[in-house]
Amino acid sequence: MAKAKQSTKDETRTIKIFDTTLRDGEQAPGNSMNIEEKLRFAKQLQKLNVDVIEAGFPIASEGDFEAVKKVAQSIKGPEIAGLCRSNLKDIDRAWEALKYAGEKGRIHTFIATSDIHMKYKLQMEPAQVLESAVKAVKRAAGYTPNVEFSCEDAVRTQLPFLAQVVEAVIAAGATTVNIPDTVGYTVPFEYFNIIKYLKDNVPNIEKAVISVHCHNDLGLSVANSIAAIQAGAGQVECTINGIGERAGNCSLEEFVMILRTRRDILPFVTGIATEQLTPASRLLTNITGIAVQPNKSVVGANAFAHEAGIHQHGMLMDKSTYEIMTPESVGLTASALVLGKHSGRHAFKKRLEELGHDLDDEMLNRAFERFKALADLKKEVFDEDLDAIVTDESREEDQYKLEHITVTCGSFAVATATVQMEINGKPVRTAELGDGPVDSAFKAIRKLTKTKAKLTQYNVGSITGGTDAQGEVTVRVEEDGHTVVGKGASTDIIVASAKAYIHALNRLHCKQKRLTDAV
Repeated sequence: MAKAKQSTKDETRTIKIFDTTLRDGEQAPGNSMNIEEKLRFAKQLQKLNVDVIEAGFPIASEGDFEAVKKVAQSIKGPEIAGLCRSNLKDIDRAWEALKYAGEKGRIHTFIATSDIHMKYKLQMEPAQVLESAVKAVKRAAGYTPNVEFSCEDAVRTQLPFLAQVVEAVIAAGATTVNIPDTVGYTVPFEYFNIIKYLKDNVPNIEKAVISVHCHNDLGLSVANSIAAIQAGAGQVECTINGIGERAGNCSLEEFVMILRTRRDILPFVTGIATEQLTPASRLLTNITGIAVQPNKSVVGANAFAHEAGIHQHGMLMDKSTYEIMTPESVGLTASALVLGKHSGRHAFKKRLEELGHDLDDEMLNRAFERFKALADLKKEVFDEDLDAIVTDESREEDQYKLEHITVTCGSFAVATATVQMEINGKPVRTAELGDGPVDSAFKAIRKLTKTKAKLTQYNVGSITGGTDAQGEVTVRVEEDGHTVVGKGASTDIIVASAKAYIHALNRLHCKQKRLTDAV
């Protein structure tokens, strides 16, 4: 086997990172975010120094439009993209939101080009698709020279037609052309050959950046993205924690750290501040309530953990024996203990900033009060505890609020929960019996909120170790095809459960309201 060629500085090529966590990532069930949550995460992506933030799909709803608009108004540095179909109404609406980013605003328009999509979804002939694509790009280019065009389901598209579309949209004004693996179907060598075919057969291909957007249905999204840049692609579209439709997207942290770690044979760099990867991962988990599996690459809880004796021995001798990258390089600190009950506001604020949390004065004051109360209950306050506090205090004004809960139960007593809530500013109270303390609490909450949502998942765990640890509860609820995740934390697991359930009901209410407003 031929030895891989070692890269030199002169050969090194910079790859643009297009983050679509707020658009494709947010579309997956349970990942939906409100406007304030999107803005919080966009600020973290700014710290991460991504090249492009795809902030949403402006035509989809009033909420999505406002989120894209607010991100465009607030974020400095990265380009801000908005997705739109290849029709004039979508494009006009997208620019209404993106114009606040000025030259940093990017219109991202798309249409499907594969035979199966054209026949069954679009019910259009190839000539019609080509015409629609060109017309859309010309409309977008009338607003900004920063236009991206995507050939949806590109990897299942006939290559001659794919090349024809790419050539035409570049001629019409597209400066970035995306060749997505929309359904996660391709494999690395095939994807390499598709990109190479376009490089060899599209006469004006050098006038645009080739972008790739890979889904993970077969677990190959990162590998396919690597193959694509080796073939000449200059931009990779990805998400934090790899979230997204179905099995997710190319994981930003994995892709970036592969390039950083294997620079000896992969002559590519990015502008990513890798020390912000772990804060970004944690912030996303706190916002969505969806945890990262412990064995997840780069940001998983076990990514830098060593239990086997032979591994521990090697680590004690030299860390490079079993660590190919350092924890510090992805934003992990050596010390887990951060603060205690004697810590002041300045230290508290500084640590939150290090963890990726940017709070205004009002939220900071509330979070600090929560921290002090928790510090009185616990001997040690950890980063994960701070994340949980911020998650609670950073939520938008909720329709449902928990005021207090009392539960009685035991071996010879029927569990009874008395719950007092505030609904639309009015206090309400009820008591319910149930099959255990959590069931009785949830029944009381359902009665007060009159919800018809179905609880489909309930998970409980501890944020840190010890009997004084905060319990963390994650629930998933579903109603009328809409699924959301709720999360709550407290040193009392019943209180954490109630918080999580109410959080989910608030998110469901907001999601339904946004959809109603969009009609």
